[in-house]
Amino acid sequence: MKSRFVPTVFLVVYALLLALGLGLGSAYWVMNGNPPFGSLRLGPWQAWPSLGSPEADPYMRAIIARRGDVPLATGEGLGFTASADSEGRALDAGCSYSIGTVAPSARLWTLTLYDGDGRLPVTELGRRSFTSAEVVRDAQDRFTIALSRDVQAGNWLQLPPSGPFSVTLRLYDPPGAAGANLEESDFPVIQRLGCGA
Repeated sequence: MKSRFVPTVFLVVYALLLALGLGLGSAYWVMNGNPPFGSLRLGPWQAWPSLGSPEADPYMRAIIARRGDVPLATGEGLGFTASADSEGRALDAGCSYSIGTVAPSARLWTLTLYDGDGRLPVTELGRRSFTSAEVVRDAQDRFTIALSRDVQAGNWLQLPPSGPFSVTLRLYDPPGAAGANLEESDFPVIQRLGCGA
């Protein structure tokens, strides 16, 4: 009887510890990533339309609380993030990129650069974003924003010294409901121009 009791207790404790480890590990993994459900992807751009709405699921709410983010409410707009170029390659500060030449219809949009930790990078000029009101356009109302570590003419954002980065495009007061009318062709293309010195 005693010999059967010890293995049973050991198996119960082992199962409880395994369940606890798996539960905590999966919660940590989910909390440090993007929301696992409800995403909208258009090319390299990804958004979560219900992130700022009362219908946000518990994962979204927990991730927002942990990050300390204040997402745009459903009636305010929608934020899209890209961490890869239009060919699916991860964005790397060791490379140079161009973003353009169109953006979705909205009352106003902003394009902001973030480092690999999701923070605004420290740059020589202190510029980390452009708005639709200040970006320089050509005669056809098209724009191109250069992303590189070295100074570029025109619209230019300086990349962090190294590592991955992301770009966020926030659309304020777009027509339609929460991205329902948006198509991939409405979004700027992220093109890698070259890597290295």
